[in-house]
Amino acid sequence: MRSRFSKLRPLGRRILPSQLRQCASVPAAELQFGQPLHETHPHLLKAGELTPGITALEYAQRRSKLAAKLPKDAIAILAASEVKYRSGAVFYQFHQESNFFYLTGFNEPDAVAVIGKSVDGDDHTFHLFVREKDAKAEQWDGVRSGTRAALDIFNADETGDINKISNLLAPIVRGASTIYTDLISEPKNQKSFFPRFLHEQSSKAEGLAKVLESSNILPLKDVVNDVRNLKSDGEIANMRKVGQASGRAYTDAMRQAWATEKDLAAYLDFRFKTRGCDCSAYIPVVAGGQNASIIHYTQNDHLLIDGQMVLVDAGGEFGGYITDITRTWPISGAFAPAQKDLYNAVLTTQRHCISLCRANANVSLDELHNVAETGLKDQLKQLGFDMSRNALGTLFPHHLGHYVGLDVHDTPGQSRKTKLQPRQCVTIEPGLYIPNTEAYPAHFRGMGIRIEDSVCVQEEHPLVLTTEAVKEVDDIEALRI
Repeated sequence: MRSRFSKLRPLGRRILPSQLRQCASVPAAELQFGQPLHETHPHLLKAGELTPGITALEYAQRRSKLAAKLPKDAIAILAASEVKYRSGAVFYQFHQESNFFYLTGFNEPDAVAVIGKSVDGDDHTFHLFVREKDAKAEQWDGVRSGTRAALDIFNADETGDINKISNLLAPIVRGASTIYTDLISEPKNQKSFFPRFLHEQSSKAEGLAKVLESSNILPLKDVVNDVRNLKSDGEIANMRKVGQASGRAYTDAMRQAWATEKDLAAYLDFRFKTRGCDCSAYIPVVAGGQNASIIHYTQNDHLLIDGQMVLVDAGGEFGGYITDITRTWPISGAFAPAQKDLYNAVLTTQRHCISLCRANANVSLDELHNVAETGLKDQLKQLGFDMSRNALGTLFPHHLGHYVGLDVHDTPGQSRKTKLQPRQCVTIEPGLYIPNTEAYPAHFRGMGIRIEDSVCVQEEHPLVLTTEAVKEVDDIEALRI
């Protein structure tokens, strides 16, 4: 079967006859781009999808929504992530900047997107500046999509070589009424704009700096957060898929006995991938015994000892989307009486808070946190804890939850004081961490328990995205029978 390059265009860009001659028919299997596409990876993407689960049309609609929030003749400038190096020539796995990825679907480094609203305010222009094709560089560092694909695959209106970015960007900036960007950390320090993506000579960079100095520059993140806040059907489906795969990996892990934190961490990473995730979403917490009291414990190098519990905070990633899960279970497979009591205190509180993740409950994340504090305090009193003064601040030191989506802590800076709305996705993660001191009942000392699910808010009831990770005491214990 043979395919024309022009047929890859998801939104149907017009191609001139001279360009068609340059895009002579080639076998579909020989087409190569800097990321998977349906034509090259039909096992990963469906027809019409630009990234797994998300169509080219949806990316275009996202840009339209962003442009609608901008003043007339304003532009938004975003940059892709750079390749980050661990040491010398050893690089980390590439992870795209989330806002850039959300608006473009382009998953390569060293790129700039400019979304400009027209003077009449009824339309917008999408510029995508990328690395040009380079056979020698691609032999060493992998295939690039190039400027032709920026037009035909990613539906840019205009494109250009990122190595000429200052010449390409200067006239766009000069003609804008307002510039929205997060690339400039301080409005008076325009040079902070450059290191992310500018690869030309300093003299040309200084020319762009002079243009920027006279521009009206505002932060972009709040505008993008408004667009990213409510998840689409495709986004929710991706998060449900990765939540299901990750949850089943957890349940697989609970069925087995583990001798070390490292072995359990490695198993989860393996099972996330074999169950359909692209990778782990973040460095996992695999914390046995008192290590569970360290909220972001990632050493994962201790022994797991029968009689203690292990707290695991991990999750997979699919198509850029993640779900965040924490489970705590007994290393032996059976809860001791005190472990069961403290565990059920956390679980009862978590179940109640999840039940309120619906629009008609009219609550915010901050208000849910207050509900969790009240619930945990009441549960602890029944277990014999002295809850005077600020005891709960020590035993439950973190917030109940955060937004989740493309990022573990999604839409950073978004207030947790606003009421939850349908299509928002959040985590609900109460926890108790008991210091090993005489201030607390002896049979609970040294325990750390957290139970976390990712939840999609709906109008009348919550959609738990991670329900396959078992969490009832009877269900956990039954896995070893």
